[in-house]
Amino acid sequence: MQEQLRLRLERTVKALRANRMDACWVAAKEDALEKVRCLLKEGETVACGGSMTLDECGIMELLRSGAYNFLDRAAVPAEEIPALFRRSFSADSYLMSSNAITESGELYNVDGNGNRVAALIYGPESVIVVAGANKIVQDIPAAVQRVKQIAAPANSTRLHTGTPCTECGFCAGIKGDFAAGCKTEGRICCQYVVSGYQRHPNRIKVILVAETLGY
Repeated sequence: MQEQLRLRLERTVKALRANRMDACWVAAKEDALEKVRCLLKEGETVACGGSMTLDECGIMELLRSGAYNFLDRAAVPAEEIPALFRRSFSADSYLMSSNAITESGELYNVDGNGNRVAALIYGPESVIVVAGANKIVQDIPAAVQRVKQIAAPANSTRLHTGTPCTECGFCAGIKGDFAAGCKTEGRICCQYVVSGYQRHPNRIKVILVAETLGY
């Protein structure tokens, strides 16, 4: 592992802890999977936000192993998903990734429906965030640009939204403020949340992985 990467991970973990999040870093996605396994209790109710990172780490397979009461939106008809989202707010543990994490210890997330950021803010007893080192940025302005140039176009393409960023590769509002963007039906950037110093210590747990994961 490059020394520069190790120092960046350690610096970010220290900043997250200063903001009262329970943070650590691991060398590989297999280590992240084991960390998550240790944090979950058999039989507890778990839910998650949409995440390529969770899938790449094998965490989605773990959640579907039968060891937990997993509120799996992929397993219910479309008309039942809103009710499942509401049930997720009462989960014992909620798993997700983050669109960006600053070296100052902040999480930056942008949602379409808002179910993921809503659960991050309030509801589930524990929130477990798993993110690759590629999600680490210097500050909030860099986090905003990361979403506009990388995360939003990639996720919009994956979800076949038909938004302008799927064609040009970057947000239509790239030169505007954080909420500037297209005015289309398929837009997935509607709710913007920065998580800083936490009132409830260690409710949010952040596992950083020294790999490139997700968008």
